[in-house]
Amino acid sequence: MSIPPMSAGITPAGEGENGIVWNILGQTYKPKQCSADSFAFDTLFPPGTFVPPHIHTDQDEFIYIHDGKFELFLDGQTKFASTGDLIRMPMGIPHGIFNKSGSPVKALFWVAPAKGLYELFTRIHNVADPAEVVRIASEYNVNFLPPPG
Repeated sequence: MSIPPMSAGITPAGEGENGIVWNILGQTYKPKQCSADSFAFDTLFPPGTFVPPHIHTDQDEFIYIHDGKFELFLDGQTKFASTGDLIRMPMGIPHGIFNKSGSPVKALFWVAPAKGLYELFTRIHNVADPAEVVRIASEYNVNFLPPPG
């Protein structure tokens, strides 16, 4: 899938670009912008949801927390980020995102460059089997780490 050039415009608050909303293992993702250079998406992480530790081999990733608190696994350490914080995750650095706060977390994520992340989310929308999500993600250079032994 090739990414079309970004058009000028506004993606309204609370909406995904072109009305798109993805369900990724119980989390809600709404694409806000996509171009070859970057991809931004709003998220809602209900309490108890998470993205296990993984590595983007060819993308930098960022999270700006609108509301709530994440616990992070970031480069081998546990960190905490809350409303107004910006999380920086350079390519190749292991990271995991956990909502253990007991309340929903709203955040804006973005990656640069976009690579195939938009297509990945399209493919894993409503996929209920985490093992299948991990398998598909590996096709897009998003590599989940094995659970700690």
